[in-house]
Amino acid sequence: MAVPSPDSERLRRLEQLRRVRDRIDRDHAQPLDVEELARGVRMSAGHLSRQFKQVYGESPYSYLMTRRVERAMTLLRRGDLSVTEVCFAVGCSSLGTFSTRFTELVGVPPSVYRAQSAGATDGIPSCLARQVTRPVRNREAATRSS
Repeated sequence: MAVPSPDSERLRRLEQLRRVRDRIDRDHAQPLDVEELARGVRMSAGHLSRQFKQVYGESPYSYLMTRRVERAMTLLRRGDLSVTEVCFAVGCSSLGTFSTRFTELVGVPPSVYRAQSAGATDGIPSCLARQVTRPVRNREAATRSS
């Protein structure tokens, strides 16, 4: 039986991590947890978290919450849903956790964002609006402005 080369192992690991990231992107509004994601690629939750962070710079949970906040920002800009409705629509089960994470990533609470950004991207193509409005963590913003 042939022993896999280090390069083939590395590529296999990257493929597994890409599948996890793709699943989070696709199913972010579904109930997901790190244990379930890890089972899908036959890893322990701890190992998946460490490997994912090493490759993508953040934990699977952090990546999931960023995707949820991005979607929430879009829904809040539309203005036809309440903050609570948006919270549940993006897959969060706790309004408090959602609001805390949203504020951490965006810099203002969801209700303030909703009031300030209604119609802010009118006339801008959606591909550009998504890029311009992507949340930046407060600690990343401080690093970028230095």
